[in-house]
Amino acid sequence: MSILFALVILLSFFIGAIPFGLIIGRLAAGVDITRRGSGNIGAANVAREIGVRWGFITLMFDILKGFLPLMIGMKIPVQYHNIFLIILSLAILLGHMYSPFLRFRGGKGVSTGFGIFLALSPISAIISFCIFLLTVYLFNYISLGSISGACFMPVILALMDKPAHYIVIALLTALLILVAHSENINRIITGSERRWRN
Repeated sequence: MSILFALVILLSFFIGAIPFGLIIGRLAAGVDITRRGSGNIGAANVAREIGVRWGFITLMFDILKGFLPLMIGMKIPVQYHNIFLIILSLAILLGHMYSPFLRFRGGKGVSTGFGIFLALSPISAIISFCIFLLTVYLFNYISLGSISGACFMPVILALMDKPAHYIVIALLTALLILVAHSENINRIITGSERRWRN
């Protein structure tokens, strides 16, 4: 493993770890978003608690956390480039979901994961986003939409005949997002999950 390989992975982890939802909550409304609503730093909780505009801004920053490092990483000439991209994607996601700036807590990886796939395969990412929107429209759960979009991504990539390492990244991303949403899944089953539109 080259020094460049390791440095890019480490830097990407810390970029992923930047808690934009927390920062925006404090700057825009003077609140600690981790103590409001679901306690999550993601765009959905920010939108619910301090306004859709701020949720959208959080969403954009969280997407960029995934998009920019991947776009740069795809152009870096390192050995074992496919493995490098898999590890790079995981580093970004794990930084976001287990941020050292939040005592190793964080978001659920959806927006940042979307940013990763927007860099890898924009059309696949847009199809996945449409599945997310359709699921939210039909069932009124943001969490279920997020899970659906993530779980369909490996299938979309396979059907579009994308490289195997893209599919590996999608499978690992879906697994991480499923784990992060385990409590949401339980609440959906019991009927206690918060709906997007009341």
